[in-house]
Amino acid sequence: MTVSTHMLRRRRFLPLFVTQLLGAFNDNLYKTAMVLFVVYEVYRSEEAGGVFSAVASLVFILPFFILSALAGQLADMRDKARIIRIVKAAEIAIMIVGATGLVLAWRGIAVDLVAVPLLMLALFAMGVHSTFFGPIKYAILPQHLRENEVLAGTGLVEAGTYIAILGGTILAGWIPVEFAAVGVVLTAVVGYLAGRQVPPAPAQGEVEPLDFHMLRSSIALVRNTSHDRRVFLAIMAISFFWTIGAVLFIQFPPLAKHVLTASREVASLFLVIFSIGVAIGSVSVNALLKGTVSARYSPVSVICMGLFVLAFYLVCRTWVPETDGTLLNVSEFVSHAMAIPLLLSLLGIAVAGGMFVVPLYAFLTTFVPKTQTARTIAANNIVNSGAMVIGSLIATGLSAFGLDLVHHLLLTAAMCLFSAWLGLLLLRAERAALAG
Repeated sequence: MTVSTHMLRRRRFLPLFVTQLLGAFNDNLYKTAMVLFVVYEVYRSEEAGGVFSAVASLVFILPFFILSALAGQLADMRDKARIIRIVKAAEIAIMIVGATGLVLAWRGIAVDLVAVPLLMLALFAMGVHSTFFGPIKYAILPQHLRENEVLAGTGLVEAGTYIAILGGTILAGWIPVEFAAVGVVLTAVVGYLAGRQVPPAPAQGEVEPLDFHMLRSSIALVRNTSHDRRVFLAIMAISFFWTIGAVLFIQFPPLAKHVLTASREVASLFLVIFSIGVAIGSVSVNALLKGTVSARYSPVSVICMGLFVLAFYLVCRTWVPETDGTLLNVSEFVSHAMAIPLLLSLLGIAVAGGMFVVPLYAFLTTFVPKTQTARTIAANNIVNSGAMVIGSLIATGLSAFGLDLVHHLLLTAAMCLFSAWLGLLLLRAERAALAG
């Protein structure tokens, strides 16, 4: 029996795995259904669709930047299982609001005045939900798992997240929007029930008073986390990875519609392949490292990711769009001469990305005291979200100024080079620590 299989049979891991899987599924069912419906049915132009997709990403990311310090403090100072139950209960109310917005948009009732604001409000609230859940799903692992299980657990959480993204994205692209509205509420209820089964995970050290000053606590949190060079470099590398991911996810729906003249099912297919690829990469790097936490494969992984982004760009440049206003369905798209190279390039981006990022998350939970793991993840979320906000603003600005979506991909490839440099610095720091 493998370590991974063994953990999936134990209450100390399985309820958390199911809870985070359902949360990621619901996030993506809701976000993808909302973005695809608005891009394809409400805003018709490339510029408007690109701006909406970028603004939606910005709205979801913003709570991470504002509230991660408080989320990290709570997760380290309070019982993590209790926080999970509170957060998952709140998700039910949030999804009722989001479902209402989806139904109103579907019915064409007060779309700009009521439906879209409700959709954005629920998206922001889901960002708050994820901000408070995010530190827990990684920080609880060293508390419930043995030392030789942490990397495998991190890989399973990451792979499970992307499998959930896969499921949510497939459904969002293929089912009617009114079914998605019902689905997000039901999933939130099941997620709450699963979260109630997570074993207690009380604070590991002395309980300190919470600092509710958002700016001060965020700066202090990031500063305190930066003392270990390996952790600092891991945070920086993860941040650039998620900036790249944010820009790519912003691009997919409008790029599929306006550059590749493909239907929303094809846009969903892009997100599905990306999710499958990251899941494959997450599991593969754990097998290569054999449970050892190391950045050994990170620099070469992200360089490969950049090369695949460049290949994706070149295929998009040579793509001949439909001229009669029709959108290709999945079977028509797949039969296109350039479809296979395009999809393989996308899969390569995702596999390499998964191999790059999973060991970095393991750094954050392995090389800090267990009393500080949640705050370390929260510090990572602050820096990640700041970088992703910058990436979203850049994507929004480029779309607003009329730069075509294909050329956004070159920015993504350039960011991969910078991530590779950070990964190399982390590998050197890791070797220096071992030598010392």
